[in-house]
Amino acid sequence: MRTLTITKKVMTELARDKRTLLLMFVGPLIILWLMNTMFSANSDVKVTLATVNVKQEVVTDLDKVSGVSVKKYSSSAKAKRALKKRRVDGVIVKKGSRYTVTHANVDSSKTALTKSALKAALVKSQTSSAAKQAGKLRRSLIAQQKLISKLSQSLAKLSGKKAAAQTSSQTQSSQASTSSQKVKIVNHYRYGDKDTGYFAKIAPILMAFFIFFFVLLISGMALLGERTTGTLDRLLATPVKRSDIVFGYMLGYGILGLLQAIVISVAGIYILKIEVVGSLADLILVCVLTAFVALAFGLLLSTFAESEFQMMQFLPLVIVPQVFFSGIIPLSSMASWVQVIGKILPLTYAGDAMTGIIMNGASLAQVAGDLWALVLFLIVLTAVNILGLKRYRKV
Repeated sequence: MRTLTITKKVMTELARDKRTLLLMFVGPLIILWLMNTMFSANSDVKVTLATVNVKQEVVTDLDKVSGVSVKKYSSSAKAKRALKKRRVDGVIVKKGSRYTVTHANVDSSKTALTKSALKAALVKSQTSSAAKQAGKLRRSLIAQQKLISKLSQSLAKLSGKKAAAQTSSQTQSSQASTSSQKVKIVNHYRYGDKDTGYFAKIAPILMAFFIFFFVLLISGMALLGERTTGTLDRLLATPVKRSDIVFGYMLGYGILGLLQAIVISVAGIYILKIEVVGSLADLILVCVLTAFVALAFGLLLSTFAESEFQMMQFLPLVIVPQVFFSGIIPLSSMASWVQVIGKILPLTYAGDAMTGIIMNGASLAQVAGDLWALVLFLIVLTAVNILGLKRYRKV
């Protein structure tokens, strides 16, 4: 009987807590809908290749491969500049019978498609060329046979020997010509090497995510704990400004975020062997900025949560969309309205900036758009936090 009484008490409290009920029943539906949207996206691999001095028939065959588009450039310098600016995924330069391919290699699936498409195009081109040569040889033999049949029977034997010699000579020259046209493909990689896999693509995004997640969790729980224990109420009862409280918390946890960013960056480079093409200092700066945005986000969540239980319920609704829209699944493969949602989440810009520095060697100037977006998030969230503390001030 006492068990039923306690059960009734718990159910009554839950029924009064509309926020908890909403998070328990509506939250999972939202996350499932997001997962369905993400994993229903077009997953076909698409690459854009730059070609220099490549025969038109090879270019045509490349363009016919599903998912491959080709742009012709007049020089390898222009093509490599396009590769550096991420306008193309690979550069193919032909010199004699040698094809030099430079892969961006930021996505192993695109690198694999480039290799297979080029091999298929070259095989098709060689097959077509061999067929043409065989046709010429066959027509030559037919002409020789007609010539031999017109000669007198007395000279047929002699003419036959010459024709055979000529035919043998033509066959040998044809074989020599075919062997001399044997092509060679040399692969170079702008990032990583031939063994670089899918983890290299998502590593920068995962670094940004872990910084964001742990800073958000720790900062949000800390401020919530101080509010539930009454420490925040006592601070607000003093002449201390709300902005002083917010900036104090952000500076204190910001130092912790700085140390975390350094640890994650160094561990990723020296333990996980993540190759960083750009500057390590630039990478750490982006990590620190991401940590400050997460800190402001965590403080904001703590002002809406009434307990640690509610705070934990908020986390999936905040974290799961950040993961899906951070670039692990390319936004370009999704519907336009989904891309708009991705552009209003801070982890999208953090992941893009870190990917640019780590995999493309981008400078801070080249990722300035992402950095300004993170700064804007930081300013807005800080202002909202200062306003949010107003509800707790008693005087």
